Amino acid sequence: MGEILNGAFTSFRRYAKPLIGVMLAVQAIGIMIVVAAIGVTVAVTQDRFAALFDLPPGEDPDGADVASLLLSFVPAGVLLLVVAALGAAMIAALCPAVVQEAVVGRPTTFLAMWSRAWSRMPSVLGTLLLTGLIVGGPILVLYAVCIPLIVMSADDSSGPPATLALLIPGVLLYMPLAVWLMTRFSLAPAVAVCEGLGPVASLRRSSQLVSGGWWRVFGISLVGSMVAGAVGYAIQMPFGFVGMVSLFPALTAGSEGNADPEQIIVGLIVYAIAILVGGVLSSLFQYGFPSLVNALLYVDLRMRKENLAEALIATAAASATVTDAPAPAPASAPATDGT
Repeated sequence: MGEILNGAFTSFRRYAKPLIGVMLAVQAIGIMIVVAAIGVTVAVTQDRFAALFDLPPGEDPDGADVASLLLSFVPAGVLLLVVAALGAAMIAALCPAVVQEAVVGRPTTFLAMWSRAWSRMPSVLGTLLLTGLIVGGPILVLYAVCIPLIVMSADDSSGPPATLALLIPGVLLYMPLAVWLMTRFSLAPAVAVCEGLGPVASLRRSSQLVSGGWWRVFGISLVGSMVAGAVGYAIQMPFGFVGMVSLFPALTAGSEGNADPEQIIVGLIVYAIAILVGGVLSSLFQYGFPSLVNALLYVDLRMRKENLAEALIATAAASATVTDAPAPAPASAPATDGT
């Protein structure tokens, strides 16, 4: 475990420019798309905002106007989910591509990593969606059955509905199976990138590699996620402190009844910027580090089960001797000898 975690840290540090560059580019594109969608929605629905907020004193907004305004933001919400899914797939494809170069000590560039991640992004997205459907499908079915029954029996004063007593134990009993499935399929993105397989084949391959070592994969992945969360929180803390310091004078003045509107607006803007910057920077490590750990677990399991080390040594030797042309990707070498 220590070697894999250290390898993930080393890969993140040595390949920081292409790794962080691609992740920042993905997040920047996603943020711009979502902000543009929200801006267009606000511009189109200005009359609905007026119907809600430009009201005479003592008059409450109509429920139909509130519902209409909320529905107008549904397309922007759907776009946000799509952009988030595509961004997660790009990052999940990027980290195994970086590990491919890191395990043989070969340098790479921003453009090479962007091209590699983009080319494998559809397959990686398919593995993420299928994993979510397989793992989360039973929970969604359980909620779809139980929640309407709970709502319909909400007027019953005899006590908690019996459906609630079924929902909570059902979720608790399913959680171990969900964790088991997620661990079995956790290497699928790395398989899709390194071996060029489709979503279904990548899930099967991941299950095959994890077989016989589930607890080891689960433990190392869990520790990697915990480390990523702790480091990400440490990165975000200073930005949150700066935001609170900028907002504190305005809040103090407001509690004393002599608040300056401009001071409050400036404080809110600084606070929002600080939180946004801190969230973006912390997410780089929180998203990237666990994916690097899983990619290194994939390499480790192939070394243990399929003697991948010989192919990697040959690729590293070729990279060291050939300087005028790029060496073949590590994943292509095993394909030539049947591994």
